[in-house]
Amino acid sequence: MGVRYIPLEAESDPKDSGVLVLGTRADAPYDDQKSFREYSFRKSQYYHIDKDLLTPGTAIEFSLFAHSHLNFEPLLQASEGSPARVPDGVGAFAGDILIRKSDIPLYSAYITSLDTPSQASKHQGTWIETAVLRENSKLVIRELLDHPRSGQYIRECGESVNRMITCILNDREAIHDLLSIRNFDYYTYTHSVNVAVLSIGLGIAVSLPRPDLENLGLGAMLHDIGKSAIPPDLLNKQGRLTDVEYGVLRTHVLQGERILTEGREVPEECLTAVSQHHEKLTGRGYPRRLSGQAIALFGKIAGIADCYDALTTRRPYKTAFSPFEALTIIVKETQDYDRDLLKAFITMLGHLEH
Repeated sequence: MGVRYIPLEAESDPKDSGVLVLGTRADAPYDDQKSFREYSFRKSQYYHIDKDLLTPGTAIEFSLFAHSHLNFEPLLQASEGSPARVPDGVGAFAGDILIRKSDIPLYSAYITSLDTPSQASKHQGTWIETAVLRENSKLVIRELLDHPRSGQYIRECGESVNRMITCILNDREAIHDLLSIRNFDYYTYTHSVNVAVLSIGLGIAVSLPRPDLENLGLGAMLHDIGKSAIPPDLLNKQGRLTDVEYGVLRTHVLQGERILTEGREVPEECLTAVSQHHEKLTGRGYPRRLSGQAIALFGKIAGIADCYDALTTRRPYKTAFSPFEALTIIVKETQDYDRDLLKAFITMLGHLEH
């Protein structure tokens, strides 16, 4: 069986997609299947947090772990009975900062405590409020990925989306603070929130009304819910995927559509962001190879946001593309994406850079 060197979020068959260029940016591939399984298991025991919210000197009740080069090393030991102070320089760590999955409630309580009135400047207060919204949204989607048929978590996702919309409508620059920047690896819950933020931003840029923004944002937040049905070993595999593995990975779209349709918790208008985010105007996408006007607006928007976030995400086996590099790659696929939406997306990101 032949192999393909592709990113986990490749937008279509890399043999006929410019995204294949990602393979040229990779480090040495990881081919040890036992190592894949061990890494996948260990990664599932941790949760990625925003190290910028770890203020030096602040007392925390959860341990911190450093994630780099496929390793998970203790960084700071703490517990409810034995809290510890966040050390200086933790924000400068080059890799990701993780906590134990079992400590998520303690982390949730910690970030909630940050979102309270203080003597911080207005700018700092606004940034913290936005960052806490982002982190809480990640926590909700992570829970949903563990319980994909939970009506409660889907409703909480909808509440997060509504807060995101209000936040961005009040301050377009808030998109930057709502986006999570990963240093080392890919996390489905982080990617899901980023795609929702980017989709909402693009929806606002093209003047969608509030009800449409709510449906678009929820669909974008849930676009990868089907990955809850994909084996973790495959989702976390670093480097090469066989043809069979790539075929299994592609089923996440139909799996997500099925989960949400059976649950009947999501408005039908949301579903095209889930079912069509890998379709291409040229018909080269999947799972149905739709083309042109057969692809709905939400599918077109989510597709652009999904591809951009995937390209700008670093993984252990490749560096992330810069926003400019990512947009250059997407623009080269001009026939795959709606030209007007792509122009609006580029303009939106351009404003954020200034």
